[in-house]
Amino acid sequence: MDEEEDHHPRFVVGIHQSDAATRAHQLFLDGEFQPMASLELRTLQPRPGWLEHDAAQLLADLRQCLDYAQGADAVALAHQGDAVMAWNGATGEPLCNAIAGMDLRARAHGAALSAEGAGALVTGRAGLPLDPGLPALKLRWILDHVPEAGLLARDGRLRLGTVDAFFLDRLCGSYASDPTTASRTGLMNLDTGQWDTELCRLFGVPAELLPPIVATVHEHGTIRGTRLPLTASVAQPQAALMGHGCHAPGESCMSFGASAFSLVVAGEAPVCTGEPGVLPTVAWKLGARTAYALEARVLPAGSALEWARSLGLFSSVHELRAIGGTSALERGLVFVPALSGLASPYGDRDAAGLWLGMGPDTRAADLLQAVLEGVALCAAEALDALSRGARLQGCVRVDGALTLVPYFREFLCRALGRCVTVASTADLTGLGCAQFAFVGAGHGPLETLPPLPPPDHVLQPDEPLPPRSRARFATAVERARGWRAL
Repeated sequence: MDEEEDHHPRFVVGIHQSDAATRAHQLFLDGEFQPMASLELRTLQPRPGWLEHDAAQLLADLRQCLDYAQGADAVALAHQGDAVMAWNGATGEPLCNAIAGMDLRARAHGAALSAEGAGALVTGRAGLPLDPGLPALKLRWILDHVPEAGLLARDGRLRLGTVDAFFLDRLCGSYASDPTTASRTGLMNLDTGQWDTELCRLFGVPAELLPPIVATVHEHGTIRGTRLPLTASVAQPQAALMGHGCHAPGESCMSFGASAFSLVVAGEAPVCTGEPGVLPTVAWKLGARTAYALEARVLPAGSALEWARSLGLFSSVHELRAIGGTSALERGLVFVPALSGLASPYGDRDAAGLWLGMGPDTRAADLLQAVLEGVALCAAEALDALSRGARLQGCVRVDGALTLVPYFREFLCRALGRCVTVASTADLTGLGCAQFAFVGAGHGPLETLPPLPPPDHVLQPDEPLPPRSRARFATAVERARGWRAL
């Protein structure tokens, strides 16, 4: 190694664009991983049930993060996965804001299709339920409600898809998506890995408007205005799975952001369990090889805690770290975090959040403790649902801001009844994204990735939750279900 290389160690960069922020991390070839930039993202709510992001801001934030990436061997993008948009293929100008994954504006269309019995076709071909937030529904909404979209479609200039396709098109002229993202739309055939003609016809989204589906690691080209090759694009849950080092069947992870998700590697064939809220998906496609996973989602996680903060239940993280002692659940206080409905294993968007068991002696700290427990219990139920489709191996690997709260991670371990390892880095999605860049830069296959840093904590479920507590939570969930439909 010459003197210049001594002063400039080689590295790759992962840029993670989530629904809360855009962050850049660098991964050096010796395994050192560190943050480079973080830019907060504002969510817009123009109407009840509508959630959007300014497309111009998304792109500007990505470009600002790329300023820190100069000198990298390669760059990869991790993105929201479920957010969609449309833009002018000739000028690159967005036709509307990016419609976020949790947006429910197309709910009525989904209900109509469900009433017609279309759910079986969607599940049979895409492996997904006909959920009100399905990206396919929102893409159809754009075609129906954004006048310019129809005009550009007739002229052959409309570009339509998930946000990754917009980023790739604008950054390096590569109009494409990958299977980890396409498998989340409701339009991709899970067996073929390509857009499905029948699904596109069902939702009214012409396949010719959608980007080609390419491998997760793919030579998208050089980012305009730089010398940086963009070599991979991946949905954020799958990036987290990679970042946790989950490569073998049965290895599982949980990430606790604004919402939470859990994934388990399923193997080289898709697995459809029929469990509500358990979604077969693509873990990644490297070359001709596709690895599959099962995913379960918990709709509110960190967002439930932020909601509790907005109510004045706490004001600083020090108050969270002070929580301890006998669980609120064992004292009869229960919180069901169905602020946006319940995902796995219920699939009930009409469920509503509730507290049960309050009395004159209930304090704000008790309510806050119950919120933490409710999120942990929903996450445990989601993992239980995954375990019925794939045999879990080893410890469950967890990350996210909530896992920095001692009481939460300890209660989560009890609720799971499994060994839990807590990651030593805050952004496993960013790490996984950078690892895809490592592979895309030609530094080696998965087996040669730099070793992961040791976990911060390894927890064992020495004191599982009593059956009475689990029964109490189950009763509360049943009371919360279907409430918004009454």
